[in-house]
Amino acid sequence: MNKTFSQWKKQCLNKLDSSKKGSVDQDIEHVVSLLNSCEEYFTTSSCSGRIILIDVCPESSDVQKQNCIWLFVSHQKCTSDDLMSGLAKSIRDVVLKFEPFVLHVQCRRLEDAQLMHSVAINSGFRNSGLTVSKTGKIITAVRSTHGLEVPLSHHGKLLVGHEYIHFLTQIANQKMEENLRRIHRFYQNLQSALTTEKLHKLRLPDPSSSQELKYPPKRLETEKEEKNKTSVYKRRRKREHHQTDCCHGDGSSSVEELDEFLDLLT
Repeated sequence: MNKTFSQWKKQCLNKLDSSKKGSVDQDIEHVVSLLNSCEEYFTTSSCSGRIILIDVCPESSDVQKQNCIWLFVSHQKCTSDDLMSGLAKSIRDVVLKFEPFVLHVQCRRLEDAQLMHSVAINSGFRNSGLTVSKTGKIITAVRSTHGLEVPLSHHGKLLVGHEYIHFLTQIANQKMEENLRRIHRFYQNLQSALTTEKLHKLRLPDPSSSQELKYPPKRLETEKEEKNKTSVYKRRRKREHHQTDCCHGDGSSSVEELDEFLDLLT
């Protein structure tokens, strides 16, 4: 399985980007780069989020990308003039959409996919999911639910006024701002999770706890040595005082020997 995963990763990262843009969006380059640098993951598709105007067939019951004309697309915030310029090109039914950040990640093991799914959920991407294909590919989809889809024209005729277009522009831009905040939060949580997972695999101790274990024994040893020195000093002072008070040497040698014996014990 590990060999197969490595082959899949190599093939995916070496092939040409088949998206309309042909490259990774700037706002998520750091996310994609981080994942592809890990042995456990690689990205298969992504979009940082976009505001789009699409012209579709009136008979179509669903907005299909294959059967539509892209009138306007932006991965950043836009203006109402941008949307009005796109609407002017319409000959069919125009739909304004905001599509949030989406990222598909293939994972080496199920445990890796579960970690990725947990990071996505904790970062606000509540619609994220995890699937396992028949060929054994484990895919995590990171996606959100704060999208937007509003019809604006029918058979080339605008259905709303300029004031409403301006209002929709504000709504779409607010969603784009929230989208970028979630991407930033996802990246931070992902960095933290990958670091924690790496430390766990290496079985490295927490630096703060190792410092606590390193220094207390030395402090205790130093305190014990100081205590012993103080005890020896007191006994010596006591012995000197005893020798000064006694006129004769009877019994002084036994006291001295007892003190020396106590010194050896300590």
